[in-house]
Amino acid sequence: MNDFPENTVEMINELIGGFNKSMGLHFIKAARNEFVAEIKIDDRHLQPYGIVHGGVYSGMIETLCSTGAALNVFSEGKSAVGLENATSFLRAVRSGTLRCTARPVLTGRRSHVWEAQVTDDRDRLVATGRVRLMILEPGSEADGITVELNTKPE
Repeated sequence: MNDFPENTVEMINELIGGFNKSMGLHFIKAARNEFVAEIKIDDRHLQPYGIVHGGVYSGMIETLCSTGAALNVFSEGKSAVGLENATSFLRAVRSGTLRCTARPVLTGRRSHVWEAQVTDDRDRLVATGRVRLMILEPGSEADGITVELNTKPE
């Protein structure tokens, strides 16, 4: 299978709320080797100096890389959880739209490594990141509870 069902982007945007919804993250592409999402910057994304908070970049990168890894192993009944996120902040942004694009570097049986780039609406590179993820077998637990996808809309 080369790609996901045609409605994958809609399913992600409709069913996966939580942090994605809090950030205002909106997926626009979901393919096996590339995930793309955007955030329209508003006051909730800014730190006291009026520039986008570094956590926004880290959150976008973590979310896209984790979603990519998870959807790549979903058909096997497996899950993916982040182990490490290294994000570099390259340029300050105050307004507009941020676009994050994530692609796999390594998709192994037990771990994945994904990289992402965040650009502003002038197509300037503003942040980069790399996320290392552990692939969990069906029935694996985290904090004593079985890891499973929460698809309850909020």
